[in-house]
Amino acid sequence: MKFMKLGSKPDALQAEGKSIRYMSSELATDFTINMGEMKFYLHKFPLLSKSNRLQKLVSKACENCDEIYMVDFPGGSKAFEICVKFCYGMTVTLNAYNVVAACCAAEYLEMTEDVDRGNLVYKIEVFLNSSIFRSWKDSIIVLQTTKFLMPWSEDLKIVGRCIDSIASKTSLDPANISWSYTYNRKLIEPDKIIGDRMAFPEKMESVPMDWWVEDICELDIDLYKRVMLAVKSKGRMDGSIIGEALKTYAVRWLPDSVDALVSDAHAWRNKSLVETIVCLLPSDKSVGCSCSFLLKLLKVAILLGADQSSKEDLIRSISLKLHEASVKDLLIPARSPLITNYDVELVCYIVNQYVMHEKSNWDVDVAEKIEKGSDNFTIGHGSLLNVGKLVDEYLAEIAYDPNLTLSSFVALSQSIPKSARPIHDGLYQAIDIYLKEHHSLTKAERKEICGLMEVKKLTMETSMHAAQNERLPLRVVVQVLFFEQVRAAASVRARGSNPHDPSSLRTITDEEYEKKVDEKCRTLGKQMSHLKIKDEELRKNGNLSKKNSKNSRSGVQLLPSRSRRIFDKLWLVNKGQGENRSSETSGSSQSPTSLVPGDTKSSGSSSRHRRHSMS
Repeated sequence: MKFMKLGSKPDALQAEGKSIRYMSSELATDFTINMGEMKFYLHKFPLLSKSNRLQKLVSKACENCDEIYMVDFPGGSKAFEICVKFCYGMTVTLNAYNVVAACCAAEYLEMTEDVDRGNLVYKIEVFLNSSIFRSWKDSIIVLQTTKFLMPWSEDLKIVGRCIDSIASKTSLDPANISWSYTYNRKLIEPDKIIGDRMAFPEKMESVPMDWWVEDICELDIDLYKRVMLAVKSKGRMDGSIIGEALKTYAVRWLPDSVDALVSDAHAWRNKSLVETIVCLLPSDKSVGCSCSFLLKLLKVAILLGADQSSKEDLIRSISLKLHEASVKDLLIPARSPLITNYDVELVCYIVNQYVMHEKSNWDVDVAEKIEKGSDNFTIGHGSLLNVGKLVDEYLAEIAYDPNLTLSSFVALSQSIPKSARPIHDGLYQAIDIYLKEHHSLTKAERKEICGLMEVKKLTMETSMHAAQNERLPLRVVVQVLFFEQVRAAASVRARGSNPHDPSSLRTITDEEYEKKVDEKCRTLGKQMSHLKIKDEELRKNGNLSKKNSKNSRSGVQLLPSRSRRIFDKLWLVNKGQGENRSSETSGSSQSPTSLVPGDTKSSGSSSRHRRHSMS
């Protein structure tokens, strides 16, 4: 820490109790300064020869009045003591902690060059310019002390000069930093090598780009904001470093617990802090704060009731980096009047903002591709796929909420484009959880939510699970089974065909797929209706009773046996002659691609009842 010593005489200012200071001298004191909490018994000549203000006050006082009253003296009695000692020529030490108070007191007393050459105002100005503003740490200390001396320190330009000094130093090349740049870290010189070898002049550790971040965290939020604005105005600081500085400051001052965050004693301060950090965020996409930190900041802003503009700015920044988020980050607690556990509407809005921003970029990219004559532009880059996966994982998490409406689930699911979801396994899992937790869904609602997924985009493993999932509508199960049949048949054709024959590469179209599924559903529906009628007849005739004869027991196997044949039809692998096979052949054959491997003809339960669900 820099310091300056003034004067050379020994200290003769004595104390009597806590409220009286007097000058120990052979001459009796003839002058009293009353500062309210403290009285000073002094001599007129040393003070009046240095202070123009005291001269005016004494001249205005009556002849018999030797007491001067000073109210609201800047810096209080300690600052006045510095001025008194300087007037008497006693030794005074100025440093970063008392120089602002001394400066304000000297200005108040008008201890300028007009009164006496080399006066206190001049001495302090030399100390500030030659030492304080050239020192990194001293500039920060001085700036912090100015808050106790407002508006004097502001009017004397001390605040502005400290801020400019700090901002200028943050913009220096780290290679030129030679001072200790934090309170707990120093630049360490390497040990000199003993012998004939030369010592390395380089520093042991290189100075990081964000070397200044920790120290300015000691500043109060108002001063911190002004410093950061000055740093940004220089235009030489990378946005990622500014983001790191804001994150460090938030971690330093925001409490960890919710109770401390919203307590009456600190709620206003924390709200101001959050709003200030948000307004300082870099505006470009390269914002240094991670998406995880921005979402945490949004949670705090909502909790503290920050102004709407701050929350909108946060949402905009989050939407630019949504592909970096995790499901845990998106679990934003809902507040009244919402009845769900998490604020699904807010997450849906964030996703929509992300998609809008990405689409605008796609339009530009498509235009550029067209201008260059390229016709192979595709949409679905990595960040979009990450968001698609994130949305599906979030849907699976919120699907457990019994208060989550179907409309909210559907809206969030449809908020991302199809190119963001090339595989529907994650969406299937979320739908399955929702169906499990919401038993009161109608048939139409089950059909609506299952219509969100495309069975063609399910992997083999998920398709097998879906085929046995009793919570899915029957039509969806048929679609899954039929597509697996198509996929298996295509695989067989691909293995047995000539790879150079273009006709062998043909795949089924969406129109053909839907047409075939409808045909299979109608056929299956007719056969199921027939089985149902047959089953009812058997029940009426008493043929399903456990006490019936052996022939009757064989009748109870009619339902699963015929039902099995219907599903087996869907799993047959066609090799060109499969369409000509009779229903009896397909029913009696045991295909290796059966729905439940290992089943035999004598199975006692239908395939529909053997399906299970994903938990």
